Amino acid sequence: MKEQTKGMVLIGLIAVAVFVWYLERRDTSADVASSQVGKELTYKPLAVDNPALQREKQAASRKTEYKGGGRDLFSEIAPAPVIVAQRAERHTTQGPVPLPPPPPPTLPGNVKFFGYGTVPNGTAKRAFLSDGDQIFIVAEGDTLLGKYRVVKIGNANLDFEEIASGRRGSTALSEEPITAPAS
Repeated sequence: MKEQTKGMVLIGLIAVAVFVWYLERRDTSADVASSQVGKELTYKPLAVDNPALQREKQAASRKTEYKGGGRDLFSEIAPAPVIVAQRAERHTTQGPVPLPPPPPPTLPGNVKFFGYGTVPNGTAKRAFLSDGDQIFIVAEGDTLLGKYRVVKIGNANLDFEEIASGRRGSTALSEEPITAPAS
């Protein structure tokens, strides 16, 4: 191809590109607005029975008082879940008789609390528990076996809480000697 023909093709392509750009950039909002002028617009208001302010509902909401659930927002320990006990009712003159409370939880039979200790630099007490050959060292607030949370480590007993139900229990310091497993 000759240089003159290449120049003409280039000018033609530039002209086509400018024409396409002009068609794309042209303001079409005026065309749309002018097409809507002749048509009747239908206005539908919101379906509200009474648009006036309802002062009695406002006053009632202002008079309500917040009553919290008693949970401490800054505590890591989760609150005990509220369990509604069903009452067995007798149809006598005495009225309904409440169900007796469930017994306090206990650690599994093979878990024994055999001592406690502290580190000299002033850290919290640690409790030592054994489960056969396994030894657990836990502090207050730690979980044991994924089911129990240690609440307090005392000199003669260990207070714990069952995580699922929130019931609290206690176990006494075991006097049985713990033997090391044979190796």
